[in-house]
Amino acid sequence: MKRLFPWIFVLITLSLAGIIFIQVNWIRNAISMRKDQYDQRMLEVLDSVRNDIVNNKHPDKEGGGYSAKSTFNSSMGNIFPGFPPQEAIPVPFRYNLAEIHQIISQNLHLQGFEVPFQFAVISKGPLYSTYELRTSDFPVWFADSIRHKQFITYLVPTQTSLSSLLSTNQEMLYLIVPADSYVYILRSMKWIISGSVIFTLIIITAFALTIFAALRQKKLSEIKSDFINNMTHEFKTPLATISLAVDAIGNDKVVYDKDKIRYFSGIIKEENKRMHRQVETILQSALLDRQEIKLNPKPVNVHEIIEKNVQNLELQLKDREGEIRLRLNATNPILLADEVHFSNMISNLLDNALKYSREHPVISVETSNHKKNLIVSVEDNGIGMSKETLSRIFEKFYRAHTGNLHNVKGFGLGLAYVKAIVDAHEGKIKVESVVGKGSKFEIFLPQRQEAKA
Repeated sequence: MKRLFPWIFVLITLSLAGIIFIQVNWIRNAISMRKDQYDQRMLEVLDSVRNDIVNNKHPDKEGGGYSAKSTFNSSMGNIFPGFPPQEAIPVPFRYNLAEIHQIISQNLHLQGFEVPFQFAVISKGPLYSTYELRTSDFPVWFADSIRHKQFITYLVPTQTSLSSLLSTNQEMLYLIVPADSYVYILRSMKWIISGSVIFTLIIITAFALTIFAALRQKKLSEIKSDFINNMTHEFKTPLATISLAVDAIGNDKVVYDKDKIRYFSGIIKEENKRMHRQVETILQSALLDRQEIKLNPKPVNVHEIIEKNVQNLELQLKDREGEIRLRLNATNPILLADEVHFSNMISNLLDNALKYSREHPVISVETSNHKKNLIVSVEDNGIGMSKETLSRIFEKFYRAHTGNLHNVKGFGLGLAYVKAIVDAHEGKIKVESVVGKGSKFEIFLPQRQEAKA
């Protein structure tokens, strides 16, 4: 698995990079194609505007005679019907500025364009050009060719026709729009781009979750290996001790010596207790995994449970020349709790304080009442913990670095079990620690009315 994981990571990374590269290029090509379509459709808009103006189509009606302002055309039309042709009459005589603006707006809207624009109708003769109609900002936009784009069409046909015979001038329509067409293009492609981005993010998220799961699985595999190694060591030592004690009892020199038999029997008993504690720890871990911690709450005296657990540590304390200082100051030590789990919790805290202390350990156990809580604190003068360790001490199988302490044994389950039991009793646990000075665990447990003595 260790050798395979880097290859999995590399292959998934290359696949993801390839998908993103293809998506980006596809979107880039699509934008380029839409940009070409933008110019083509803008020319189609201009052509439609030209046809509307040449054919005298007004915004409010199609065809229907000349503009009321064209008095010249009205009088001539009464004398010579159909003469002159409508396209030969200058645009200002047929349309005002607002009407042309509306015609352009309508045609832009029909093509799906919602862009600002400026326009002008210019009369172009052999020697000069003049504005016939123009919007206010047209000269500014016309001069700024970098930020604006021009589209031009002839309103008066350039080929030989009746209109060209009557007029030597040519009328041209200039339409100017912003040169940055990306706003329109992106708006027209918003669903495509949004979908592409969303699915790419989904793929990235799936990739991240896959890597996270693989890393977690790798970490669990390492933890499992460490756990099996620790468990093997923890069971191997007492079994070896028991085996040696049994062999000693069977020795001819010992079999008739009651004192030695009693001594070796005591060793076997202590090692058996040690193995029993390890088995209980593993069973507790199984309960934590399945979240099947079931409490049997009843009123218990916390002081009695603490004193009982302290007595169980007397031999270990004596062997290490240590002491436990009891300050059981709680005026009401009665708590509604599961006696077995609560006792195991106190035992784990005391055992933890003893294991991570140097020579001559000093452990302080204190109780007090505050408002509606019973507070139990366990403080030691051990090696302390760093901030990183403090953030992880309640994780299953996590074991802190012990520095120069090489004889610290365990599975890394004790504090995870303590946290689970505190949570099951609806309490809180607080930890303070200074590296090199020691640690302090404070447990806050709610006292209910039915638990009062």
